[in-house]
Amino acid sequence: MLLTQGKTDCTPAEVGYDEGRIGVLHSHFQTLIDDGEIQCAAYCVSRYGKTFMHGAVGKKSYRPEDSAPLEPTAVYQIASITKTFTTLAVMKLVEDGITRLDMRVGEILPQFNTPPFDKITLFHLLTHTSGMHPDTGNYPNIYELSVWGLIYNAFKLRQNKDEEFDWISAALANGIRRKPGEEWMYSSFGFTILGAAIEKLTGVFANKYITDNIIKPLGLKDTGFHKSLTPELAKRFILQDEDSENWLSAILNGAEENGDFSEDNALWSRVPDTSGGIFSTVSDLLRFANMTLYNGTFNGTRIIGRKAMEKLKSRAIFNIPNYGWGANEPDRGYGIGFDMRFGPAFTFSEGTYNHEGSGACAMYIDPAEELAAAWFVPFAKDGWFSRALFNVQNVIWSGLK
Repeated sequence: MLLTQGKTDCTPAEVGYDEGRIGVLHSHFQTLIDDGEIQCAAYCVSRYGKTFMHGAVGKKSYRPEDSAPLEPTAVYQIASITKTFTTLAVMKLVEDGITRLDMRVGEILPQFNTPPFDKITLFHLLTHTSGMHPDTGNYPNIYELSVWGLIYNAFKLRQNKDEEFDWISAALANGIRRKPGEEWMYSSFGFTILGAAIEKLTGVFANKYITDNIIKPLGLKDTGFHKSLTPELAKRFILQDEDSENWLSAILNGAEENGDFSEDNALWSRVPDTSGGIFSTVSDLLRFANMTLYNGTFNGTRIIGRKAMEKLKSRAIFNIPNYGWGANEPDRGYGIGFDMRFGPAFTFSEGTYNHEGSGACAMYIDPAEELAAAWFVPFAKDGWFSRALFNVQNVIWSGLK
């Protein structure tokens, strides 16, 4: 087993944790590697705000000939966990009196001020109950149109190339699938719209607003949006496939990102990365998790107020069904920007909140136990593997005394 230890603040015993269970976690990760489900794993776990587990298992690169071990300081795209950063940014605007969660999106973005979008609120977007079409693949539909494809096609076919392109209107050509509040449907595009709302309300591009108001103040030195990846951080990035390797090589060689000044990038550079554009390390992500656990402040740094954070980590929707990805849940547990599922699959305490990122990674926070955990498990093949996510949570929580 390729095992690398990271930095910790204390021993497991000091925070009431059975050290023997860490070996079980390592063995579980190795089983997933041997079975070809994941390439490697990095993890960081704390209790009472003190890190007592930090390490990595497996190889950094997908290439069979490259045997370099994964380091606990590895950098990885956290995908949809980005949404929790966006959620905090919106809530900061709420506590500053700039907006409210019940505000209609159409009061901020005029494209939403017409049926069938005019009843959608910020709350609907944050809880995935807006009724807008969910991520591709939620429902079997061979005629399904991706909002990203709609945006790109409209951009290519636009008549006046001198006018600023209205990417929001292009995406809204998809219409809605349900009335707001009727069904839980996971919509990453909803969080992209939240990024547009942040910019409209503040006059600052959402990526920059989140960086300046959350990432930098919290001291997340290895965290940022896609475009801010430096050569030093690129050296530590997990290599999952040839495409990511080529992109990282360009950064390491000092070259501009592919097509930086192309017409396509002129489009995408104006679309906020607020649904999945952040990279991080497990230790940075754990620091963010602990800030939420301790009501918006960690180690003396205030990011958001206690009441705002309490609102975010409380269950927000009830008796709203979820049928996405083959589910048949009559009552989808969800908070504001955070998942709050609770059922037979999990051993965490009721009130635990979390978020996953595709490809994959996870962040779980259990207020009752004052336990927070973050882990990266890059999938080695297509699919979604519950053993790398749900089962890992159960193994980690099994060490609590």
